[in-house]
Amino acid sequence: MTEHILETPEADLAYDLLGPTPSASAHRPLMMIGQPMTADGFATLASYFPERTVITYDPRGLGRSVRKDGRTDNAPTVQAEDVHALITALGVGPVDLFASSGGAVTALALVTAHPDDVATLVAHEPPMIPVLHDAAAAERARAAVRDAYQAKGSFAGMAAFIAWTSWQGELTDAYFAQPPADPAMFGMPTIDDGTRDDPLLSEASWAVTDYAPDVAALQAASTRVLIAVGEESKGVFTGRTAEATAAILGSSPVVFPSHHGGFTGPDGGYPGQPEAFAERLREVLDES
Repeated sequence: MTEHILETPEADLAYDLLGPTPSASAHRPLMMIGQPMTADGFATLASYFPERTVITYDPRGLGRSVRKDGRTDNAPTVQAEDVHALITALGVGPVDLFASSGGAVTALALVTAHPDDVATLVAHEPPMIPVLHDAAAAERARAAVRDAYQAKGSFAGMAAFIAWTSWQGELTDAYFAQPPADPAMFGMPTIDDGTRDDPLLSEASWAVTDYAPDVAALQAASTRVLIAVGEESKGVFTGRTAEATAAILGSSPVVFPSHHGGFTGPDGGYPGQPEAFAERLREVLDES
């Protein structure tokens, strides 16, 4: 692995190149992006693609990537331009792109603006609220996560986040009638850790979950766009958003092993099935 920095007017973007150089590989480069996850979250998955140049990066303001624009919000359209800048600077387009969670939203924005950058996009469980029938309820649940975080810190916020994103089906009155989620139920401390700027639990990334895909642009793009969903995600928030997104694009989601972070290894907080996940990703990419 080699580490690099791409300097732009608004951010210094840290990125990594793994595996052979593009000229030494018979395959298109494979880029992997997340949000708010940084490059290190893809280390295990990347290890299963030794035949490809794998490109990972830290989104602006996260990990090693330093913002210079004075902002703290995370917008998928802005991050899409960062990914475009990386692909352009490396001269490796079109790439194949595996994108997870908020990174999948960024990837959809990238294909909308720059379809020639990406040959095949596998967008794994993009958490876009507007595609849901119960979007208003999801916004209410998201606000409750923010409120818990602002009132009592990360552990309370994360407990509320888990309660929301693990709820089965649409968010009904029964969901909102529950008492506030207790961090102890999830094995977390009940103390206030004092933080209030977490990109997942604050409002900083609401532009990600508020993003509405441009269906016409995505359908017209030269990119092969696949929406992916974990087999364990059926009925929960990101499983529902993946299925709804695929439906409005006129397709069915591609099913992958495991859960929302199913590609992560034992070094992750909630390991998935990375070997099986990589095998499925390779199958999908080889179909192009």
